[in-house]
Amino acid sequence: MNFRQMLNLRQAAEHVHMDPNELKHVAQRGEIAHDIHGGDFWFEHRALDEWAQRNLLASSAREQMRQHKVILEENRRANMSDWRVWSLFRAEGILLGVAGKAKAGILRDMTDLADATGLVYDPDALFKELVAREAIASTAIGEGAAFLHPRFHDPYMFEETFIAYGRSERPVFFGAADGQGTRHFFLVCSTDHEMHLHILARLAVMAHATEFLARLDEAASAEDVIAAIREAEEGIV
Repeated sequence: MNFRQMLNLRQAAEHVHMDPNELKHVAQRGEIAHDIHGGDFWFEHRALDEWAQRNLLASSAREQMRQHKVILEENRRANMSDWRVWSLFRAEGILLGVAGKAKAGILRDMTDLADATGLVYDPDALFKELVAREAIASTAIGEGAAFLHPRFHDPYMFEETFIAYGRSERPVFFGAADGQGTRHFFLVCSTDHEMHLHILARLAVMAHATEFLARLDEAASAEDVIAAIREAEEGIV
């Protein structure tokens, strides 16, 4: 066991913003890999991060809002100035006519879109990670939105954290729990776990609590997209 990459139960629970007993029960149910050493539960850091992302997207809107509130308060206490996500979107990473008609095509199109920003070091590795993530569980949350992301955070995958956005020409079946097609694709490219989880929680809350997806249906330019996201964020601060 490499303890430099491991977190005990208390550390892991704090890392994923959960009560330790709740995380212990999750581990006991076999939902997350762990070891028991010295009477304590130990979690491998990367596996814990990957589970936390899947768990957040699979959670109810109420749980997503709870996690978002916890993360936001932590960011504010740390005096973080970059917790708003609208500034992570770039015009060159926004496309209002994604042509893919199935999941594989969407993943390739979104990889190419992210690569257009010049911030992706290895587009092929990113594509493979997106495919592997979708093979575990869909990143579609319903309401027409999906939050694509790699399984793990590799500091050598992106130059900096950013979000690419693509709107498909027509809804695509993407495995959303509500059975509806997905049209709005957000590709979260983050170099940091805490920021990644914050982005996922914030976008999910915006999707559930604001009209920004409807605004994005009507957007005619990259500037319209960024304006709609910024307006939605101002409504949940």
